[in-house]
Amino acid sequence: MNEIRPTPYGHAGAGEVVRNRVLRNTYWLLALSLIPTVLGAAVGLYSGINQVMGGSPGITAIVFLVGAFGMMYAIEKNKHSSLGVALLLAFTFFMGIMLSRLLGFVLNLSNGTQLVMTAFGGTAIVFGTMATLATTIKRDLSGMQKWLFAGAIVILVAALANIFLQMTGIMLMVSTLAVVIFSAFMLVDLQRVVNGGETNYVSATLAIYLDVYNVFANLLALLGFFGGDRE
Repeated sequence: MNEIRPTPYGHAGAGEVVRNRVLRNTYWLLALSLIPTVLGAAVGLYSGINQVMGGSPGITAIVFLVGAFGMMYAIEKNKHSSLGVALLLAFTFFMGIMLSRLLGFVLNLSNGTQLVMTAFGGTAIVFGTMATLATTIKRDLSGMQKWLFAGAIVILVAALANIFLQMTGIMLMVSTLAVVIFSAFMLVDLQRVVNGGETNYVSATLAIYLDVYNVFANLLALLGFFGGDRE
């Protein structure tokens, strides 16, 4: 019996086409998601919502957790339809509003604009590095997910506890660990798309967006603390 081999026009070729399409759509949607994020941040800053959030950190944390996890659940439930894309963009707008509290604090510093641009540039460098590694590392990194998830839970619990403790040391520890853990998450999530492990670009965009968002926010927090000019 002759051995059956996949041809360039068979299953292997079809799989590569799907993988490339998911990767391309993920990058496009990720870039698009930055627009409502910026708009949400602007709304938060210019409407004074960021000041309200700063005055009620406990309530803000509840709104953030309920809103974020609720919308993420809705996105995953509708990821195979155009509604999923609309919900994802609405989610990024919401996340922009939530980011406005930190942005407001940093922009009140005399070098705040420079710090924001530095955090943006640093995040872009991290993303570019992780995207390059995702295409060059041959080893499957999916086994890291359970350890990274455990680290993310620790960060979340510590951040919630620090709402009441208000300890600078915990804040710095949380932000530093978050930059490291979500950079690693970014690598794993990007490799999953590159290797064809993720076949839905909405889910892929959601995961990578959260990685980018957390790296940027926590890098900005560290820059605001260590590099902020308060004169």
